[in-house]
Amino acid sequence: MADLGADLRALRKTKGITLTELAERLGKSVGWLSQIERGISKLSSEDIDRLADVFDVAPSLLDGREGPDVRENGIIVRSSDRRMIGERVPGLVEELLSPDLTDSFEVIHSTFLPGSEREDAINRPTQELAFLVSGKLKIWLEDEPFLIRQGDSFRIRGDKYRWANPFDEPAVAVWIISPPVY
Repeated sequence: MADLGADLRALRKTKGITLTELAERLGKSVGWLSQIERGISKLSSEDIDRLADVFDVAPSLLDGREGPDVRENGIIVRSSDRRMIGERVPGLVEELLSPDLTDSFEVIHSTFLPGSEREDAINRPTQELAFLVSGKLKIWLEDEPFLIRQGDSFRIRGDKYRWANPFDEPAVAVWIISPPVY
């Protein structure tokens, strides 16, 4: 599927991995990988699992699902067809709202479950904007604490940050991230 190949190429480039490096990590040829990225060949479920491990993403991000209406592919993402993504932090569920990974930005739907927390701060070379759809979330930007409530938004410009949801209900946010990180 061509869309999956384009997603793989975009993900590989975002992670700074060459075709040769990825082929070596997978034990496959550069030609095989090139055919996958061009949509000529298809991935087996084992290949998807190995790629997910290399990129540290959920296998569902690479499953290449197509919606029931092919006219919508690459344009519309139905809520039932969202792909799971993220860094696999316990208590955080992230889904891709963007149709694919080929844009200069990505849109993510994040659910922070009650009691969840990211204790180690992260820092990414990105610009991010988050809008809290529901719930409350504590964030630390460069060690400065903030309480974000439903309807609030915040921006991160390459800052070190971490988060916690010590509250009784999930916090749901929509993020716009540029350049893409997943």
